[in-house]
Amino acid sequence: QVQLVESGGGLVQAGGSLRLSCAASGRTFSSAVMGWFRQAPGKEREFVARIRWNGARTYYTSSVKGRFTISIDNAKITVYLQMNSLKPEDTAVYYCAAATFDSTYRGDYTYWGKGTQVTVSS
Repeated sequence: QVQLVESGGGLVQAGGSLRLSCAASGRTFSSAVMGWFRQAPGKEREFVARIRWNGARTYYTSSVKGRFTISIDNAKITVYLQMNSLKPEDTAVYYCAAATFDSTYRGDYTYWGKGTQVTVSS
């Protein structure tokens, strides 16, 4: 089992920044890849970014490329999502998830956190 706890969400104005954190515990060695997903009201959960535990092979969905940065602190067993130049359309619940291989498909991620709300006002 892998436990994931997100934090760092909040309310921010358009153009602002937030940094989300995802603290992992348990059998983290069983999951090679960490990802961030988001779900806006009335929409399906969508892939945002992923990274391997060794910090390699980052990948972003096109709508956040150049604005969001995913990173890992192995000492703290924590994954971060730095979000800059936020837009109202970034408003969603953001979820951290763990998978055993590189994927953008939510069905390939085995473990999930409970999510943190990000609201961007215009």
